[in-house]
Amino acid sequence: MLLYKELSQEVVGAALEVHRHLGPGLLESAYDHALCHELGLRRLHYRRQVEVPVHYKGVVLGSWLRMDLLVEERIVVEVKAVEQSLPIHGAQLLTYLRLSGYRVGLLINFNSLHLKSGIVRRVI
Repeated sequence: MLLYKELSQEVVGAALEVHRHLGPGLLESAYDHALCHELGLRRLHYRRQVEVPVHYKGVVLGSWLRMDLLVEERIVVEVKAVEQSLPIHGAQLLTYLRLSGYRVGLLINFNSLHLKSGIVRRVI
């Protein structure tokens, strides 16, 4: 079993490979599909559009929140294709981590000239 750091590096490597082939400027869904394909090639298990239940004072309000990807049941990945990552995107990732109980997340903005500058890793 890969450690969190090693698994994060594998996911980032997969994202870099996707960005190297596709470059910036596509829709988020294209990057999402390509990243899933690349994760599969690397034999990493993932789930797409994972429901996140929202609890409030002992009541489940619903599960209408969806994480883009959950890799190896340990790392939450949010895929973006926006001109610039905003603080709200990082807040969204932190909220998913807090509500889901997962500890590590990656925010990947594929609409970056240099993808490394478009990747944010968060740990709670």
